[in-house]
Amino acid sequence: MNLIYTVRGFDESVENAMNAQELLDYRRGMDHEEVVFCYSGYVTEEILVGVGQALKAKLREEEEEKSVARNMFSLFVEQVQNVIRYSRERITVQNGEFGFNEMAFGVFAVGRVDGKRYVSCGNVIDQNEVARMRDKLEHIQTLDAKGLKTLYKEILRGETPEGSKGAGVGLLDIARRATGGLDYDFVKLKEGEAFFALTAYI
Repeated sequence: MNLIYTVRGFDESVENAMNAQELLDYRRGMDHEEVVFCYSGYVTEEILVGVGQALKAKLREEEEEKSVARNMFSLFVEQVQNVIRYSRERITVQNGEFGFNEMAFGVFAVGRVDGKRYVSCGNVIDQNEVARMRDKLEHIQTLDAKGLKTLYKEILRGETPEGSKGAGVGLLDIARRATGGLDYDFVKLKEGEAFFALTAYI
């Protein structure tokens, strides 16, 4: 995969908004990379429902095999939920008369590369989590389908790990559906933070 993520700095002394040509070039670049969906911003469960329905319709239209479309959608949902649970970039906003909502920031892309479908996500995490997550992902990549299923059942039967918000099964759910494998990477940011990227292939 050869996705390029661009971060534009804010400087009041220069023109900041992307003009029509820049946006068109950006769109053509994604078309060239066979990106069918891309989102960068804050997400909540409500946003997940709305965006997810649009993505599901798009995948059903493009994908002849219904099982592939279902797995792609499930991968997307699981990736977004992981960002909602674990992204370190968070804000709290007022939700009308219903109180407050917490929103988490993430980047998502769905597309095709070398004949494989993929779902990518990225978000900021605590630097202290990198070693633990790397070890977990390295272990997951050594397991076949049977091994993943066994580990999944073991975690469900065990106690929820301290600090976990999903009983540790999120990455396993993704790995079990990613029949084409997983890619992951970490980039160190400022002190105490790292950017985590995960791509699942079908």
